Amino acid sequence: MQTVGEQIKLARLRRNLSVAQVAERATCSPLTVTRIEKGTPTVAIGIYLRVLYALQLDDDILLLAQKDEMGRTLQDLALKHRERASKKV
Repeated sequence: MQTVGEQIKLARLRRNLSVAQVAERATCSPLTVTRIEKGTPTVAIGIYLRVLYALQLDDDILLLAQKDEMGRTLQDLALKHRERASKKV
């Protein structure tokens, strides 16, 4: 969560926005934005999404778990390999 918070803070700073401006756009308190930037795990995911929207980064959430290499590997292992039936002559 700390890394996510740092990335959100950098995005805010790149846009030259204050914590108060982001809070106003995300309809939350400046304290909540500060908690997000510090990586406090008790902030609701919906607030994170509103802050991302305020920073015009809401499409980035679609990249979450996009690769999922472990899940795909597990799925491939669970697939049954069908053997070809012998030809009856």
